[in-house]
Amino acid sequence: MDASEEIPLSLQSSLEDIFHLQYPRLVGILSRVTGDRARAEELASEVFCRLSSRPSLFRPNHNLEGWLYRTAVNLGLDALRVEARRRRNEQAAGTEAARGSSADNPLADMLRSERRMRVQAVLAALKPLRARLLLLRHAGLSYGELADALGIQRASVGTLLARAAADFEKRYRSWYGGEL
Repeated sequence: MDASEEIPLSLQSSLEDIFHLQYPRLVGILSRVTGDRARAEELASEVFCRLSSRPSLFRPNHNLEGWLYRTAVNLGLDALRVEARRRRNEQAAGTEAARGSSADNPLADMLRSERRMRVQAVLAALKPLRARLLLLRHAGLSYGELADALGIQRASVGTLLARAAADFEKRYRSWYGGEL
């Protein structure tokens, strides 16, 4: 039995509509989180697989968009943590694959890649809410959209975002020194 047979017909059309509206934005957010478009597309697909198994989310009073963003960012952060753990294990074994593979690239590409890895490592170490706030804000969500997506009060978004940015900057500077 495939997924279309398990989901009532009215929910199938709703799921398709939501997919067409939200998939590109979710892929964009996840691309920024993971730095890998193909991985972002896989994770966005996973979000919709999870959505298809939860018909209760299609109720009119449920914040479906917030659930989608929250789930996407959580999956992206999980992917970052897995990647960071894999990278640490490789480095501990003496393999510096990231540096070795980019040795033939121009210096600017190598520096950009190194900075991206550093940012991802710091994001993975932050409290999940702070990392989600920074990622979704960087993806262009307004304060109101952030509040809805993360289930927090609109009045506290600015404060939480400022704290998240300060925590990120403090960790980044303590780990890597210098400027962001």
